[in-house]
Amino acid sequence: MGRFAFLEHITQADSAIEVVGDDLGDVFATAARALAESMVDPASLAADRERDVTLTASRLDLLLYDWLAEIIYRKDADREVFPRAEVRVEGEGPYRLTARLRGGGLDPEKTVTRADLKAVTLHRFQLEPVDDGWRARFVVDI
Repeated sequence: MGRFAFLEHITQADSAIEVVGDDLGDVFATAARALAESMVDPASLAADRERDVTLTASRLDLLLYDWLAEIIYRKDADREVFPRAEVRVEGEGPYRLTARLRGGGLDPEKTVTRADLKAVTLHRFQLEPVDDGWRARFVVDI
């Protein structure tokens, strides 16, 4: 399973996150978990919802951008947050992402909220292969 860290030295008004994963699917899934943990305490969510997502993009970095935007959109439009994701990324351009999200709805009486993420930005946006997998860095507007 991948890991993530909040990069406090990158920005003060937004949230900068670095994600490292064994492969593309792992880095995308870990990015979803990082966003979810930025928005809520996952232990306070009822884990009662699953959603399937399919996305395509001409470039891998644009696919990651669309993926992150989708996670934030689901929070705003459907009031759902998904700390767990199984993600597969395929293709040579265009690239295709298929994912199964698992999480729950936001319950004002039970869900412990953290930051209200507004949008992923292109500021310092990066997705690159590294020696032992893939690394992504991105900034989210709060």
